[in-house]
Amino acid sequence: MHDLSDFRSDTVTLPTPEMREAMANAELGDDVLGTEPTVNKLEAMTADLLGKEAALFVPSGTMGNQIAIALHCKPGDELICEFGAHTYNNESGALARLAQAQVRPIHGRMGVMDPKEVESLIRPNNIHNPRTALITVENTHNAAGGTIIPHDNVLALAEIARRRGLKYHLDGARLWNAHAATGMPLKEMCAPFDTISVCLSKGLASPVGSMMAGSREDVERGRYMRKQLGGGMRQSGILAACGIVSITKMIDRLKDDHTNARTLAEGLSKLGAAKVDLETVHTNIVYFDVPGREHEFDAWLGRLRERRVLAMYLGTRWRMVTHNDVDADDVQRALAAWKEILA
Repeated sequence: MHDLSDFRSDTVTLPTPEMREAMANAELGDDVLGTEPTVNKLEAMTADLLGKEAALFVPSGTMGNQIAIALHCKPGDELICEFGAHTYNNESGALARLAQAQVRPIHGRMGVMDPKEVESLIRPNNIHNPRTALITVENTHNAAGGTIIPHDNVLALAEIARRRGLKYHLDGARLWNAHAATGMPLKEMCAPFDTISVCLSKGLASPVGSMMAGSREDVERGRYMRKQLGGGMRQSGILAACGIVSITKMIDRLKDDHTNARTLAEGLSKLGAAKVDLETVHTNIVYFDVPGREHEFDAWLGRLRERRVLAMYLGTRWRMVTHNDVDADDVQRALAAWKEILA
């Protein structure tokens, strides 16, 4: 068991010893000048892994998503996404600031959008309407509970996008978790999309970094936008070295996180006061409610910390996330703490 059991997010993961060694030994250049060999290697490896022509190393998932959206949307255009999408709710209004696009959100079920509803919201070609330019999907879907978007739904939305002349983007921050849980090849999961953003700094434990992948033309346009946004990181091979460890060594072990999340969710559901929808626990994220006791939540943060457990609540829901730096013993510590608090 760790000294502190931190379930706030999988973003709190620390680089592994192998990553620290890779950082120390990384061959370096200057990424802005195109002479960063370790970054170039990571970009080529990621593009091959996802089945795309090229990939771009960016500092964050938000930057990867927002570059992709700006590639596809002109100012005044509209995109369609699920109501709880990270790109819409948790990226500081970047859609409006950077792409200058507006959003037409859909209330999905467990993050899944109804294709018929999506198609019904595509604007007709009319001088009064914004141009519908893009459909975005988030897989796994954070706000829905780390849920996996079924591939038949992905394909149905892709068919609509192609037929109606729209672009199609995947916010795949935790796509690795969907791959580990389903066994579906990453290339197959990514094939329907024009662009993809994937994170290295969540379940894959890199300290910094995400990848935006797509056609060679889109990636080169994205490289220009990255520079505009201040994302040219010079000797970023130190970080890319960790990313190489992430994509070669850290994907298969995500299944352990899923097992721990399931144990945590089932244990919480047995406490009575915690309301967990076990149907949504597909991967490494557990949301739960404690109805009628929301006024106690702030105090509970302190009581959890006294028991060496960190968690967080968002509005009226608690969220706990499993990752490389919590294990089965940490899960039992958390369950013991919640049993005392909810008694």
